[in-house]
Amino acid sequence: MPKLSPDTQRARREHILDAAELCFSRAGFHRCTMQDICKEAGVSPGALYLYFDSKEDLIAGIAERERAEFQSRFADMADAPDFLQALSVLGEQYFVEEPAHRRLMCVEIGVEATRNDTVSEIYRSVDDVVMQSFETLFQRLKNEGRIQPTEDIPTLAKLFALIGDGMVWRRATDPKFDAETLLPAVTRLITLMMQPTPIADTEKTEAETETPANVAAQKVQA
Repeated sequence: MPKLSPDTQRARREHILDAAELCFSRAGFHRCTMQDICKEAGVSPGALYLYFDSKEDLIAGIAERERAEFQSRFADMADAPDFLQALSVLGEQYFVEEPAHRRLMCVEIGVEATRNDTVSEIYRSVDDVVMQSFETLFQRLKNEGRIQPTEDIPTLAKLFALIGDGMVWRRATDPKFDAETLLPAVTRLITLMMQPTPIADTEKTEAETETPANVAAQKVQA
């Protein structure tokens, strides 16, 4: 039997993870079986077990993919000149554009984490990355004078996570929930908490700064 190329193996692994996400969101962690995932993915049990040993192993793969995806999106947001605009884009990606079953799958894994130590460890590892990423970013923005938050940085990050978790939960459980309509109000609420400072107030241009060269230039002009 010919050996599969790394690209083909990667593609098959991603295909199985896609199928697992659908099955977990549709039937729940306990009711979903490995055979269900095989059927959804259109692969044999032997092919599935070649990549994943158990449902916990599948959740670990899903979590790692979520973490990598978040870090890629977060990097784009963190480097954006307009933080709040970039934050709105991130919110649209997660709460509007993503298929609803992925948010339901996240809720299912979160619930399973309360009774399964293995899943809990996986779930916490991703949550810790997200929380630490926002704490680091908020501290950087504060140090640069770009925000003047109403709360300390750890509390701000927790409030931020609380809002995000609430949006995920509502989208997963409430068929009438309209995230797109609510996002502008959520952005205004976050703005109130972060108290962004206009760039004009935090950075003087070279002409406005009283350096010796500027003072001399002003005297010549006078």
